[in-house]
Amino acid sequence: MILYLTSSPVGSYRAGAPSYRGFNPENDLVRNLMADWKNEARCLIISANPDAYMENNEARFFFEKAVKESGLPVSVFDLCDSRNAKEMVDNLHSYDLIILGGGHVPTQNTFFHKIGLIPAMKEFDGIVMGISAGTMNCAETVYAQPEIPGESVSKVYKRFLEGLGLTRYNVLPHYQAVKDDMLDGKRLMEDITYPDSMGRKFYALPDGSYILQRGGDVTVHGEAYLVAEGKIERICSAGESLVLR
Repeated sequence: MILYLTSSPVGSYRAGAPSYRGFNPENDLVRNLMADWKNEARCLIISANPDAYMENNEARFFFEKAVKESGLPVSVFDLCDSRNAKEMVDNLHSYDLIILGGGHVPTQNTFFHKIGLIPAMKEFDGIVMGISAGTMNCAETVYAQPEIPGESVSKVYKRFLEGLGLTRYNVLPHYQAVKDDMLDGKRLMEDITYPDSMGRKFYALPDGSYILQRGGDVTVHGEAYLVAEGKIERICSAGESLVLR
């Protein structure tokens, strides 16, 4: 399996339309995908909100268009949500690329468990691209950074969940957009996420940056920050790469 852990491969969270077509060409994303791509690939996008049918249909169309505009040949581009989850998971290994869509981390995590995606993914031998929540849910232990008002003060909200187990890296997406956010009267990063990093490591990625995991090689591409032991430090700059393992 080849794993792309992206924040957003297309555009930027809370920003206008990008100047490019298809996937973000910065940080060698398209070049790396082309090196890994199978000709006339069969693609599947798995939604984060399984019952948002109209939204999921739009996402499928949007990402199929982005893939094709990036010069990556596609023969099939299917969608998995609550309408067809069993069929799609049963046929998972017929696909060459699986995109795990963005959305609300716990909602997507619950859906993944319900449809048996964790065991189904263990032997998958193609490309997996996580986007935002999809990237976060790739981890062995997922850090579900509070997002919706009330989550950071809830006594029942779980910040750590069992994930797909595809990587040991925890990603915090959209860092450029959320780094100054407030939630429940607290600073999202300094008052919520930094304390949660004690004894752990989180990788904060702006949109356009990603972690590429090929076999035993793990490399971060683009601007990236390490959040650990209550502190943050920049570990990589835009246009550069850093081997993590």
